[in-house]
Amino acid sequence: MIQLSHLHYWYHPGRKILNDINLTITENEFTVIAGQNGSGKTTMLKNISGLLRPSQGSIMLRGNDTGKMSIAEIAAEIGFVMQDPDRQLFEQTVYDEAAFALKRRLPKTAIPQKVEEALCTVGLIDQRDDFPPALCRADRVKTVFASVLAMGPAIIMLDEPIAGQSPRGCRLIMDILAKLHRQGYTIIMVTHNMQIAAEYAQRLIVMKAGSVVLDGKPADVFQQSAELADAGILPPPITRLSHRLREHIPLAQDALTPAELAEMLKAFTPILSRQGAKITKHAKGKRCQSWVLD
Repeated sequence: MIQLSHLHYWYHPGRKILNDINLTITENEFTVIAGQNGSGKTTMLKNISGLLRPSQGSIMLRGNDTGKMSIAEIAAEIGFVMQDPDRQLFEQTVYDEAAFALKRRLPKTAIPQKVEEALCTVGLIDQRDDFPPALCRADRVKTVFASVLAMGPAIIMLDEPIAGQSPRGCRLIMDILAKLHRQGYTIIMVTHNMQIAAEYAQRLIVMKAGSVVLDGKPADVFQQSAELADAGILPPPITRLSHRLREHIPLAQDALTPAELAEMLKAFTPILSRQGAKITKHAKGKRCQSWVLD
């Protein structure tokens, strides 16, 4: 769906932000982009969305050169939720936010259904009349999200949508993204949260100093400890724990989630028992469970 070929971008001579980026994003892929601040993640998303134009190289969207497309044409295909949701909020109600762009594209009678579908998807239908800036951060992100979804793009890009969120707000947003991905949407998300990347992403791209240094499945990328350290990225805690355990137990691979590590350890329960260790599972509700290696 998206192809970046020899993409370069600089804000002014001598300050190159993107350096020869070559990437292909396929349909219905859930991609996470990671990297330290200043690595070029946001600049790359802005180039893809048309908010910035490549200094050199090209971006193809469904076979069309975005350099020859207007921002409105690109926005019909790509919805972009920026890092600061407050910069995308300016209407008096949640409903009006979601309807704003549609007023310039659709007949008035066609707008309510589109808006209500988008608000239902993000779980804001009951807050349709609320004042957006007065909402909690998670709901402000979801309001912007609804305005993007109402436009009907097949590709959703999000720049750190879970930054500053409570654990509950983070999971609410990620559950929405997971649902959209199952429905066929292509998701591209920037985040510093590697546990979220491990749990949700099909593909993890790591950037450093404007270049892509790692690209692959999260399980494969997290094996590249030296390259990750050089890019300032730490694998999730559970992955680091399983890596250390492999020094003592012949696990097949590093785990990405606590549940995955627990399943791996079950095969070694007899060995661990002979060594005086045991694995116990503690239920803490429908969504949260923990496994303890005593």
